[in-house]
Amino acid sequence: MDDLLIILKGTRKHLMTGVSYMIPFVVAGGILLALAVMLSGKGAVPDTKFLKDLFDIGVVGFTLMVPILAAYVAFSIADRPALAPAAIGAMVGNNLGAGFLGAIIAGLIAGIVVFYMKKIPVPKVFRSVMPIVVIPVIGTFIVAGLMMWVIGAPISAMTSWLTEWLKGFQSGSIVILATIMGLMIAFDMGGPVNKVAYAFVVLCVGEGLYNIAGISSVAVAVPPIGMGIAALIGGSKLYGPSEKEAGKAAILMGCVGITEGAIPFAAADPLRVIPSIMIGTAIGGVTAAILGVKSYAAWAGLIVLPVVDGRFGFLIALAVGGVSTALIVNLLNTVTSRKEPDLALEDDLSLDIQIG
Repeated sequence: MDDLLIILKGTRKHLMTGVSYMIPFVVAGGILLALAVMLSGKGAVPDTKFLKDLFDIGVVGFTLMVPILAAYVAFSIADRPALAPAAIGAMVGNNLGAGFLGAIIAGLIAGIVVFYMKKIPVPKVFRSVMPIVVIPVIGTFIVAGLMMWVIGAPISAMTSWLTEWLKGFQSGSIVILATIMGLMIAFDMGGPVNKVAYAFVVLCVGEGLYNIAGISSVAVAVPPIGMGIAALIGGSKLYGPSEKEAGKAAILMGCVGITEGAIPFAAADPLRVIPSIMIGTAIGGVTAAILGVKSYAAWAGLIVLPVVDGRFGFLIALAVGGVSTALIVNLLNTVTSRKEPDLALEDDLSLDIQIG
């Protein structure tokens, strides 16, 4: 029990280790994906072969960030034997719609399971095969099994329920709908809840409800832009050099509609960041709704400006949402005395994750 308490107390350290390894995948995948969208000039998935291939490469980067995050959260807890159970468990969860939140859960579970498996006394002759055969196989079965048979079904049911629930707001208050959409889009930044909101937007575009897409085009971009602004305006006591560089990359991703640009900050500090981006995104979405922003593409960020009605309102809403997010998260960081010098906190890993 004492060991478990020590592991749980070090949760932030474990998350930071996972984030530091995940960042290159987020940045590489996000920028390549965004570049493909920008060059296509359509604010959507490209239809030419080269740009579609480039887009798919970016998607692979985003896909890999899920198991990498889980693997190195677990690595921080239980070292190399925990890598495979965490990564495989996270991918199983991702295929079921668990996203990056599922990756954090898989990483923590894998780390704890493997930590205790390593303590099991075995004859000397079996010690060499334990970390490379026995622990990875049994650990993977336990972690992936939990993701497959325990977590997957509830997430699937929740996704279906949320979709139907959102449909009920189409004829109601646009402000209430914008608030709900903003909260959902920011909650897991590309995860299952975010994807339900995006699927709803695609449905609305198909039915000619372009004001719904206008709300989404702002809301999707607010989390990364807001966190980027927060990192750039925050003092050195709040953000270290790597976090400020990650903030620049986040702003770029936000400008082309990549919500996942905020994930490194959310994964590292979920209790402060996730509520902040949810509130800021809701504010941005409501502002877009009030100003009558309409978008004719189911995409987001500045990339969709050519197909937006009410461009000035779009820019105002994006600025209001981004600045609100930045002010809220920095206020929370200040009043709770956050003092984390860098995203690359693990000195023993000798990591250099400078971006740019």
